[in-house]
Amino acid sequence: MTSTAATSTAATSTAATSSATTRRFQVWAPSPETVRLQLDDSVHPMQRSSDGWWHADVDATPNSRYGYLLDDADKALPDPRSPRQPDGVHELSQLFDVDPTLWTDAAWTGRQLPGSSIYELHIGTFTDEGTFEAAIGKLDHLVELGVSFIEIMPVNGFNGVHNWGYDGVLWYTVHEEYGGPEGLQRLVDACHGRGIGVVLDVVYNHLGPSGNYLERFGPYMTEGANSWGQAINYADADSGEVRRYALDNALRWFSEFHIDALRLDAVHAIVDHTAVHLLEQLSIETRTLSAHLGRPLTLIAESDLNDPSLITARSGGGYGLDAQWDDDIHHAIHAAVSGERQGYYGDFGSLQGLANTLRQGFFHAGTYSSFRGRIHGRPLDTRRIPASSLVTYTTTHDQVGNRAIGDRPGFYLSPGQLAIKAALVLTSPYTPMLFMGEEWGASTPFQFFTSHPEPELGKATAEGRKAEFAEHGWDKSDIPDPQDPETFTRSKLNWSELGDGDHARLLAVYRDLLRLRRDRTELTDPWLDHVKVDYDEDAKWIVVRRSRLSVVCNLSESAVTVPVGGSPLLEWEPTTSDETGSVTTIPGHSVVVLES
Repeated sequence: MTSTAATSTAATSTAATSSATTRRFQVWAPSPETVRLQLDDSVHPMQRSSDGWWHADVDATPNSRYGYLLDDADKALPDPRSPRQPDGVHELSQLFDVDPTLWTDAAWTGRQLPGSSIYELHIGTFTDEGTFEAAIGKLDHLVELGVSFIEIMPVNGFNGVHNWGYDGVLWYTVHEEYGGPEGLQRLVDACHGRGIGVVLDVVYNHLGPSGNYLERFGPYMTEGANSWGQAINYADADSGEVRRYALDNALRWFSEFHIDALRLDAVHAIVDHTAVHLLEQLSIETRTLSAHLGRPLTLIAESDLNDPSLITARSGGGYGLDAQWDDDIHHAIHAAVSGERQGYYGDFGSLQGLANTLRQGFFHAGTYSSFRGRIHGRPLDTRRIPASSLVTYTTTHDQVGNRAIGDRPGFYLSPGQLAIKAALVLTSPYTPMLFMGEEWGASTPFQFFTSHPEPELGKATAEGRKAEFAEHGWDKSDIPDPQDPETFTRSKLNWSELGDGDHARLLAVYRDLLRLRRDRTELTDPWLDHVKVDYDEDAKWIVVRRSRLSVVCNLSESAVTVPVGGSPLLEWEPTTSDETGSVTTIPGHSVVVLES
């Protein structure tokens, strides 16, 4: 049985009426000997099928609370496929059906990823209110900015009131503090009404530390672990329904919530040694659903493997995903501009390395990684894989939040350096992504925050965080306590900054860069053999040529003269050219886009 909503297979929705109707409750639970349904204040027996699924047909109202009593337990557990958890991940589930009458996006035909731009945000800190409804109020800003998609960090059920979202334990729910499933539906609908697609960040590689009851139901977990906990059983005995648990969840976001794309967290941590990997199966089923719905559905992986097979077509022996995050481009740009060399930046920093990465997609492509102490990556076949299949960025939630104090680049770089980074990303052949607030150089940090109700878990999280960064030379006293509510509050964007000084100036440059990207075919051309890069390691300038356009960056503090001419289309500081128009002098820490 592969129902995408294990709580109900009723043919008609009950969301619009308060009267009770008969619904089928079903749950995969091969481990217990008996399963009973607790529905509001009553308990009902359930019948078991030979495949480990239990079911009961019972009259219920649209908002009924329910859970499952396993064997002799006296406390019901939430449904593994719970659509709503109004009282938290330890309590009863609540029935919920997406109301089709609330949609106003019938004319929405979707967006393809190539040629688009993405804006990553965390619902809880994007606005003061930290809700889907409040995020709707900021969409006009994103329309004016010119982005194509928003990417929402995970919103599935986790324990506590605020969290990055990667501690989820109930994948089918939507966090109530944000506005629950109805709030997510309204946000998606509002985005589509403004021409913005929606990417949802989902986590299929691990489960959070509090509220994961899946093993009580069946063999959801297996031997082995990754960095975040026990491995999920995608390949061992009885893994078929576990795979469906993930696959059905992904398809549900597309079909029921009209999501346009999924960002698949840390796919390198998914353990699957079957002939058809979970990711390939997801690619197959997503294409099938896309054809049925008549709109593009996109899969974006996060991976640190530098393995092109993820984004290689299935016909070419790959998994057939649409895109993957590319940290190498971020590292190459950031290290060259900032001069940082700690940790995984150790191999980066030279303009030669930056030029090679901009031309080939991966810095480590079968080369030695000093951070890993081994050969890493494989070359990208640039003849077959377009650069738009790689998502790149000046920063992300990871690149800010996983710094000890959550400091954004604007804390230690000049506005001109921020403009250089923006230009290199937004004029690249790759799919660019922004992290919320970077467009105006937000002064607020984005720190790692949790709200585990269990004191021992909160203490372990805080101590582990301090120990981790102390190993990298940070002073423990500087590292914020993830459990301190102020750590969360400090991470909220300050929207009053947009019109101030350098904030307003940087915002104008971001808008101009995104507008230029939309207007000029050269900038969305995805073929890397069309990209030419010149640089001077000593003088610290680099030029990225996109047909008639040249993106000229001066990474030094002093003015430099670069052997490139043309008419300025966009510049951070005014430039000058000689009488012949063949050279350009550009001030320190500045960028100009020239048209020849």
